[in-house]
Amino acid sequence: MIVLKQVSKTYDTGQAAVCDVSLQVPTGKLLVLLGGSGSGKTTTLKMINRLVEPTSGRIEVDGRDVLSVDRVQLRRGIGYVLQGCGLFPHMSVADNIAVVPRLLNWSAERIEKRIDELLHLVHLPPAEFRSRMPRQLSGGQQQRVGFARALAAGPKVMLLDEPFGALDPLTRDELRNEFLQIRRQLGLTAVMVTHDMTEALLSADLIAVMNAGRLLRLGTPHDLLRHPGDDFVAALLSSPKRQADQLETLFAGRPNGGLS
Repeated sequence: MIVLKQVSKTYDTGQAAVCDVSLQVPTGKLLVLLGGSGSGKTTTLKMINRLVEPTSGRIEVDGRDVLSVDRVQLRRGIGYVLQGCGLFPHMSVADNIAVVPRLLNWSAERIEKRIDELLHLVHLPPAEFRSRMPRQLSGGQQQRVGFARALAAGPKVMLLDEPFGALDPLTRDELRNEFLQIRRQLGLTAVMVTHDMTEALLSADLIAVMNAGRLLRLGTPHDLLRHPGDDFVAALLSSPKRQADQLETLFAGRPNGGLS
C-alpha cells in the first residue's frame, strides 16, 4: 500500500507545487494522477520515490516512511517508467535491463535468466532483441524495454510518468493494454501520471484529479463519471463523454459526429 498524509511541496522560490494531498493506493491497485500541466501530479509521483523531497507531510510505502529509507535503496525497490523510456543509448537491451540487478550484486546466471524472462514478458523475443541498441528499436519496443528494466529487480510498486505519451495512438493503446495485463499478473501496486482523461478512465482502479497542486477528487472511474463533484472534474469528463456521443452518432449513420 502507498499512503500520502497531508503531503506538500514548496520550492525555494515560494512556489507551492503540491498542497496538503492525502490519499491511499491499496495493495495491487492502480491509481492514476490526472490533471493538466502544473497541476502537481508529476511532483506528487516523484515524491513517492524521493526524486523530489516533500516539504511536509508523510509518505509511506508498505508501511515504511520513505524519509526513513536510504533514497538509493528506496528507488531500487520501486520500478520507475517515464515518457520516452530513458534507456541508456550506449547500452544494449540486455545491459539496460541488467542495470539494477548488477547494482544489487546478483549472479551473472541469475541476471541472464531474468533478462530472458522479462523480454518474453514484454513480447520481445530474447534471441532477436537482447543485443540490439536502443536506436535500433521502434518507440513501442523502447518502451517495452523500459517496462522490463523497471521490473528487473522484482518490485511490488511501480511509478509511471506519462509512459505512453510519446507513442502513436495504435501503439499507445496496445502497450497500455499489455501493461495492464502485466500489472494484474504480477500484482503490482502502481501510480501513473497522465493528462488524458480517457486513458485514466480505461486504466485506473482509482483516479486522483489534481489542479493547482490540490487534490480535487478521488474515486473510481465509475464514481467520477456518475458524480464529478467539482466543476473542473466535470469539465475534464465532458471531453470523453462528448467524443463517445459523437462516435455513437457516426455509427448510427449521421455525418460529422452529429454536429451537422
